[in-house]
Amino acid sequence: MALLDGKTVLVTGVLTEGSIAFHVARLAQLEGAQVVLSSFGRQARLTAAIAKRLPTEAPVVQLDVTDDDDLAALAERVGEHADHLDGVVHSIGFAPQSVMGGNFLAGEWPDVATAMQISAFSLKSLAVAARPLLRHGGSIVGLTFDASFAWPVYDWMGVAKAAFESTARYLARDLGPDGVRVNLVSAGPIRTTAAKSIPGFEVMEGGWPERAPLGWDVSDPVPTARAVAALLSDWFPATTGEIVHVDGGVHAMGQ
Repeated sequence: MALLDGKTVLVTGVLTEGSIAFHVARLAQLEGAQVVLSSFGRQARLTAAIAKRLPTEAPVVQLDVTDDDDLAALAERVGEHADHLDGVVHSIGFAPQSVMGGNFLAGEWPDVATAMQISAFSLKSLAVAARPLLRHGGSIVGLTFDASFAWPVYDWMGVAKAAFESTARYLARDLGPDGVRVNLVSAGPIRTTAAKSIPGFEVMEGGWPERAPLGWDVSDPVPTARAVAALLSDWFPATTGEIVHVDGGVHAMGQ
C-alpha cells in the first residue's frame, strides 16, 4: 500500500519542475494520491504546462490567496474534480524586493503589508477556504525557512516567515478539534525560482553544505518534498503545530 493511497491533495505554488511544490505533487501521485493544483493570473498558464509533466496530468483551479472571491469559490472549484480533500500544501510566498536584500530599515509598510498578506496571512486564508473540503480531517503542510534567526538579506520576508510559523501554531489549535493537523517543513536553501528572486540569495546559501552534518544539495528539492508527503500521510496522526527541519542539520549546529 502506497503512502497516500486514496487521498486527495491540493498543492499550491507549482510553477517549474525545479519547485518544491512540483516535487511534492509528483511524489504525492507516485504514492497514490489524486492531486489538484492551484494557480492564478499569468502564472496559471505556466502551472498548466508543468501539470502535464507530472506522472498524471493534474487539474488546475484558479486561486489568488489575496482575492476574497477566489477564496470563497475554492471549495466549488476543487469540487469539480474531487468531492473532498485530505491534504493541502501551502507553497506560497512573495515580498517586494524593496523589503529584502539589505533593505530592512528602509522597508515601508505598504510593501511589508504585501509580504505579510501573501507569505503569512495566506496560510489562514487557504486553511479557511479549504476547511469545508476537509470534512474527514486531514493535513495542512506549509513550507518555511527557519524564522528563528535574522538571516542575511532575508529582511522582511524573514519577519513574514516568523508570522507564518506562528499562524501555523494557532491554526493547529483551532483546527485540531476538526481532526485537521497543521505542520510546517523548514527547508534549507534550495535554488528555486522564488529563491532566485531574493536579492543576495547566494549569501544565505553560502557555506550551508559545509555546515550541514549530513551535507546539503542546494539544487535538490526532493528531500523536502518527501517530508511534506510524509506529513500529508497517516503516519503522523498525533503531530500538529510542528516544524520539521529538512536542512541537513544546520538548524541544530552552532556557528
